[in-house]
Amino acid sequence: MNAWNADTAAGAAEVGAVTVVEGSSFCISSPSGDISTGGPQGVFYQDTRIISGWTLRVNGSLREPLVARTPTAFQATFMGRARWADGTFESPLVVRHQRHVGPGLRDDISIHNYSSEPAVCDVDLFLDADLADLFDVKGGRVAGGAVVSRSVRDGELHFEAERGGQRRGTAIRAAGAHVREDALTFRMEIPPRGQWSTSVIVVPLINGIGPDEPFTEAASPQHRVGVRRHIEWEEHVPRVTVTDTEIQAVLTRSQSDLGSLRIFDPKNPNRVAVAAGAPWFMALFGRDSLLSSYMALPVDSNLAAGTLQTLADIQGTKVDPDSEEEPGRIAHEVRLGVSAGLTLGGTAYYGTVDATPLFVIVLGELSRWGLAEDIIDSLLPHADRALDWIEHYGDRDGDGFVEYMRPNPHGLLNQGWKDSWDGINFADGRMAEPPIALCEVQAYAYSAYIGRSLLARSAGDSATEGKWVARAAALKESFNERFWLPDRGYFAIALDKDKQPVDSCASNMGHCLWLGIVDEDKAPSVAEHLLSPEMFTGWGIRTLASNMGAYNPVSYHNGSVWPHDTALVATGLMRYGFIEEARRVARGIFAAATHFDGQLPELFCGFDRDEFPEPVPYPTACAPQAWAAAAPVQLARILLRLDPDIARNVVYLAPILPEEMGEFRADNVLLGRSRVTIRAGHGMASIDGLPPGLELKHEPRPSLEELLRR
Repeated sequence: MNAWNADTAAGAAEVGAVTVVEGSSFCISSPSGDISTGGPQGVFYQDTRIISGWTLRVNGSLREPLVARTPTAFQATFMGRARWADGTFESPLVVRHQRHVGPGLRDDISIHNYSSEPAVCDVDLFLDADLADLFDVKGGRVAGGAVVSRSVRDGELHFEAERGGQRRGTAIRAAGAHVREDALTFRMEIPPRGQWSTSVIVVPLINGIGPDEPFTEAASPQHRVGVRRHIEWEEHVPRVTVTDTEIQAVLTRSQSDLGSLRIFDPKNPNRVAVAAGAPWFMALFGRDSLLSSYMALPVDSNLAAGTLQTLADIQGTKVDPDSEEEPGRIAHEVRLGVSAGLTLGGTAYYGTVDATPLFVIVLGELSRWGLAEDIIDSLLPHADRALDWIEHYGDRDGDGFVEYMRPNPHGLLNQGWKDSWDGINFADGRMAEPPIALCEVQAYAYSAYIGRSLLARSAGDSATEGKWVARAAALKESFNERFWLPDRGYFAIALDKDKQPVDSCASNMGHCLWLGIVDEDKAPSVAEHLLSPEMFTGWGIRTLASNMGAYNPVSYHNGSVWPHDTALVATGLMRYGFIEEARRVARGIFAAATHFDGQLPELFCGFDRDEFPEPVPYPTACAPQAWAAAAPVQLARILLRLDPDIARNVVYLAPILPEEMGEFRADNVLLGRSRVTIRAGHGMASIDGLPPGLELKHEPRPSLEELLRR
């Protein structure tokens, strides 16, 4: 279990590495398509690296890379030029290499001879498979792993290793190949202006058994279940049109990336959840998946529904200090590798303090988007168990606040969204010691109480409604008293083990604005600090102010910019009426996205926009990454001020789009069981296709607290 305590940042990968992903399978390669040994590259299936080396040589030499493209999330095309036998370029031989990832790998390789003379070619594909666990690869701990055997059987190259009582293996074949224990080799003569081709098939094996739908030479890769699911996704998500075509491109890319990050529970194949991010986090993460699906509600509410259902299935039932499972607790991470089981419902790690209240928040929000009542009803007992966890396990000392402290030496030291080992610190740079009560976690708990109150009201359960209304009011009062730093004008990021405020100025308090726990009289000062030069880079909100002792713009959590964090800060600013400030933040993130070709990464460096004309990439950021992909969707929603409340038969739409954004239109948006078209811009706001009985109001939605007071 020491993997859970590994550095939470992604492992290093070379600049320009090409990543393709489908479900929990992915491949990281060089721009040539080759996979280098000794680093993080490889083909991964169910958290095991099934290919760790893939090197193609033509006439004994590597190709000259020409271009690499990823037309879809699960497909890459590489073009390269071969060398002459004497090692010089200017060869008429062009190598085209198409890669498909899924239940293994299929690589279609063709060599075109553009000469008027025949060309004799020797092609060698050198292969290796260390069958290492993803955790070990990500953490650079592959050396000294399981012993891997190699063999040639029935025209296939086999790799096999045993670890944890299970056998993992890889079988590789290609038509026309001579198979050796280290390579597939081919010799051919390509006619003038002709070509040669083959398909390399990689089949992963678990205890000698391959996947249900492996790649084959005969079946087109485009006809697989995963491909059909992606096509269906593209057909059913909204079609967005914006006058500002750069913003339109960002929103379109966000939807596509969210589609590529979907994972399906093999026990419930019609249930879809969202993985945290590629390449290293293609698994269900409680916090990440919940926040991502929350922000992605305008794209597809089924993501949130499936994420909730899947997390409910593995909700904690017992006390286990090793995995940190506790009754009612929502899991932090579910893995598919040998060290973590073989299915989506396999071994889970529960060391997170915020996934449990977020579970209740997302359920409450889904009810307002018109999720089917039977799903809401089936999840309510899980929400109540989550609230019980907050009261009996989350609040460790009975002071009304939710704290965390790992009960073992191998779990995560910090268990909020800033979960790096040094992510929570004082203004002078000292690290806080647990138990730690994070400010945003109190806001999550507060919003969970409010959300459960409204669910109870809808069900006519006044006793339950009153109970959680009282809990919310008490928490809000104590939070504003204990976390507020009057001499600084902002909220402490946390309370430490001695209940002393951890006084650094951090973005976490923006989440408190988002969920409404901040007293009205304190909000202007919080907004001023969040938009100060120390916090706002021009591209986004820093995780830590630049005048803090631990500030480092190239750190993971101490001064970098995370798009999802910035989007939630902007949502909080909008909630408290800081409209121009929210617009300014949204403009920054959309501008940053255009510099990343429309695809926001997990995070980028916290340098000022005035210092660098483009956002500086963070070297190991994941992309695509779920909550980064969902961030532009959330920003578009707050600029539209789109808030359905179908349970109360009303939809709110009061757009405040920046003038330069122009007109906005989204077709095929799912509200309840209806598909609608949303239009906004130039003083116009409408929703076409609203079902009878739903009223459209051109005003901001009242806060949940206001709804409870009515």
